[in-house]
Amino acid sequence: MKGDLFSSEHMVRPASAPGMSVENGKCIRYVVNGEMLARQGAMVAHRGALQFERKSQGVGGMLKRAVTGEGLPLMAVRGQGEAWFAHEAQNCFVVDVEPGDEFTVNGRNVLCFDASLSYRISTVKGAGITGGGLFNSVFSGHGRLGLMCDGDPLVFPVSAQYPVYVDTDAVVGWTTGLQTSLHRSQSIGSMLRGGSGEAVQLMLSGEGHVVVRPSEATPQKPQQH
Repeated sequence: MKGDLFSSEHMVRPASAPGMSVENGKCIRYVVNGEMLARQGAMVAHRGALQFERKSQGVGGMLKRAVTGEGLPLMAVRGQGEAWFAHEAQNCFVVDVEPGDEFTVNGRNVLCFDASLSYRISTVKGAGITGGGLFNSVFSGHGRLGLMCDGDPLVFPVSAQYPVYVDTDAVVGWTTGLQTSLHRSQSIGSMLRGGSGEAVQLMLSGEGHVVVRPSEATPQKPQQH
């Protein structure tokens, strides 16, 4: 079959650099030379000598799943080759984590990341269960973090003078130096009358950036066991 039967805009090009890059906005391509980590089941194609191994979530991950019903099941990808990762055609983007920085992110938005990054489970202070889940994933070290969300992400600068209020179902993550607290934008009387449907937001204050997706989370049906 001739290659010219396909549109050039959809043709996969040779890799230009090792590590991760966004491809067609809906997929992350990772040139593996050693090891990287990704969400289980997110690999859509690969080539080369690669091995995929399920990775345990550890105690923190099991605790998160027990409390919220969520989790971040991971797999390690090892060897030399290329792999493409995607999830439900969501838009993909990359965050560069620098030494001394941390990036807090909702586990549902994590697609893949460099093995040089460390991660832990942390509570969202001031948010509780309302803040899209009691636990978030915190990444630190030096490396790249591949994320995904519905639509193109919105990145808001936050300053001490101008805190940002975000819908708890729309927030993707935020940088080091931001503090979180729960903010009510409606009076009790308004809530009893039905209100606007936007009664509680997550307030972020300090100095840094917050990433928001331009849609709210769709409630997931409970799994049958």
